[in-house]
Amino acid sequence: MTTSQPMQGNSTSTVLGRRLGEELIKLRTAAGMTQPHAAKALTASTTKVAKMERGWVPMRDPDIRTLCELYGVADPTVVGGLLELAKVDRERRKAKGWWNDFPGLGDMHEYVALESAATAINAWQLTFVPGLLQTPDYIRALRQDAPPAERRGDDEDFVAARLARQRRLDDGQPPISLRAVMYEAALRNLIGGAEVMRAQLEHLGQVARQANVSLQVLPFSTGARHGMNCTFNVLSFAEPGAMDVVYMEVPFTRLWVEGGEAAARHVELFERIAAQALGEHDSLEFITSLSREL
Repeated sequence: MTTSQPMQGNSTSTVLGRRLGEELIKLRTAAGMTQPHAAKALTASTTKVAKMERGWVPMRDPDIRTLCELYGVADPTVVGGLLELAKVDRERRKAKGWWNDFPGLGDMHEYVALESAATAINAWQLTFVPGLLQTPDYIRALRQDAPPAERRGDDEDFVAARLARQRRLDDGQPPISLRAVMYEAALRNLIGGAEVMRAQLEHLGQVARQANVSLQVLPFSTGARHGMNCTFNVLSFAEPGAMDVVYMEVPFTRLWVEGGEAAARHVELFERIAAQALGEHDSLEFITSLSREL
């Protein structure tokens, strides 16, 4: 697990870059080589090799081929997979997203960039409606209680940025697939008051009818369940070699789990929570019933 560190000087650490670096570290270690060995083969500094292995800089195809030769890796499938990862990573770094025009996002930029590239998101929420499903007034109400350090930029710019994120649910990229499971508390928490919450619940009822959106509710009646001590999103990507990324917000920081067993366990946990929740039809009826109570 790592904390979010999207920028270091003029370098950017990306998910695919870190995945590529991890694969190269495994190959180097298996070959009994050190970073100075790699640096000598590349006619580069050890510092540059360290940045490559940590995903801080994009990697050139000739460098990957040189390292594979040094490490004794000749399998065309392995080499080709590394080259493809590097290619997609370079293309991702060059992309200029709409989120760059919203400074109020603060350190949410890395997450929003990943969200824009993802093909599927599984979201488990305990206390709030997921960001991709929030109404403007609900967003404004949440911002009112945000600490000054996190409330950077104009509130309306922040609202506009979050609404821009929501376009991924119905744009033609194709639209992202969203599965959201919400604990009953998230739906009963009167964010912004009864009127704002009623409109929010009605919005959930509308968006739940989209083919690419699945909403489920975990009711209080299920009792204590594993996973009730955390909230997380799992982002999945279409690119070859791309790993699932788990994103969690905790007080004063954001945490990432990138691929491997830890990410797989979060995927399993989400599926276990979803299996214990109400089905989509019953969840929609539950949401509708709550909105009528307000």
